[in-house]
Amino acid sequence: MTQLVKLEIARALRNKKYLFFTVLYPSALFLMLGGTLSGTTKVMGTELAMPAFYMVAMASFGALTAVLLGNSERIAKEREQGWVRQLRLTALPGRGYVLGKTASAGVLSLPAILAVFVIAGVVKGVRFEVWQWLALTGSLWAGSLVFAALGVAIGYLANGDTARPLAMLFYFGLSILGGLWMPTAAFPQWLQNICAWLPTHAYAGLGQAIELGGAPHLKDVAVLAVYFVLFTGAAAWLYRKDSLKA
Repeated sequence: MTQLVKLEIARALRNKKYLFFTVLYPSALFLMLGGTLSGTTKVMGTELAMPAFYMVAMASFGALTAVLLGNSERIAKEREQGWVRQLRLTALPGRGYVLGKTASAGVLSLPAILAVFVIAGVVKGVRFEVWQWLALTGSLWAGSLVFAALGVAIGYLANGDTARPLAMLFYFGLSILGGLWMPTAAFPQWLQNICAWLPTHAYAGLGQAIELGGAPHLKDVAVLAVYFVLFTGAAAWLYRKDSLKA
């Protein structure tokens, strides 16, 4: 599994499209959405400044890009090209493949998170205590594993032609409804009630709680834990189902 993780990381870092869409793209969006807002402007109903809100939102969005889009399409194409069939002939167990793909995607989300943090600090002067920066990085990185597992599941649910459209549906749907593009306080109350239980809403909530000087809310941690179990379980079941077909 360790060798698989190393291989996946090396492949992604050689991909120029990966470097653009997962590292530069979220940082550019931060400058477009949060870079024009004053640091005195607060998110509706909170004490969180808008630049700080969009820093966490776009770092989360960048991590989502890294672990969901590329991972799902790559797995679907690997299945069609016979690479997964070759891996089944090795000593790598099925759970090792799923965990390896999830872990490698999670590692690749870190540059996207750090790039947005650097831009926010340099351009907008976003400032936090050292412990907050460390906690923000750790919580957003760990939370990205939830969506890495979803990417693996989509890769086994779809084929090479439909993986990207399906992943894009989850990608934009979860991002918008989870409050990564705008605060969910702007939504109607009935929609806010639904959004509160989405994994992206809980994911962004981790960072927002830390930015306000506290610990992540237990509800957000629990929601992400439940989704991680569901997505990982779905990925493992789809992997076994695909193995029986082969």
